[in-house]
Amino acid sequence: MRALKAALLLALLLASALLRAEPVFPSLTGRVVDDAHLLDAASRAQLEQMLAAHEQASGGEQVVVVTVPDLQGQGIEDYGYQLGRHWGIGQRGKDNGALLIVAPNQRKLRIEVGYGLEERLTDAQSSVIINSVITPAFRRGEFSQGILQGTAAMLRVLGGEPLAEPARAVGSSREDGPTAWGVGLFILLIIIVFALQGLGGGRSGGGFGGGLGGGFGGLGGGGGGGGFSGGGGSFGGGGSSGGW
Repeated sequence: MRALKAALLLALLLASALLRAEPVFPSLTGRVVDDAHLLDAASRAQLEQMLAAHEQASGGEQVVVVTVPDLQGQGIEDYGYQLGRHWGIGQRGKDNGALLIVAPNQRKLRIEVGYGLEERLTDAQSSVIINSVITPAFRRGEFSQGILQGTAAMLRVLGGEPLAEPARAVGSSREDGPTAWGVGLFILLIIIVFALQGLGGGRSGGGFGGGLGGGFGGLGGGGGGGGFSGGGGSFGGGGSSGGW
């Protein structure tokens, strides 16, 4: 009997430890969840428009940007995997969701990719986006720019325009400039498309055959994120991580 009581007590202690270790995730309030307050208002609005447009043009692929102050003792790989499954980003059965996660207290970031997007947004492509696009901006303290350009690069890759993958880290600094320039041009094209839509009044947008893989017609209320929810997608740990 004494041994049984000891075993039960040990089981309770282990269960309590596991419950304490499980992170408390932020609420999915939209396509952009900026709990670490890294984004300025203009960048946030632009991100929401881009992500809403991509979801509509792609037939349901969901990309979410999330910043959290702290990883609550988790590695960013475990945190990203659990968060993606907790929110259910992407469509059930297609698993076509992706997350860009930034945790400033640990100076860590990650692109978490659902099963259904891994053939396009590969681990290698995710690594290029992190190391050549996002991290240089973060090291300059330009968090809004880094997140905006990194997200644009993700959408560009998902739209069928992969970024150049350096064979070695050696010489990567020479490739940072062209890659960032290309992503900047892509963002400029997106801004031009939105501006033309605004001038066109109620007309539906024509097509934009580039990085977002489809048209930019009606964003469903301007991409403000209202009523957004995951579609039951799943994740298997694909993606890439980095730091600055």
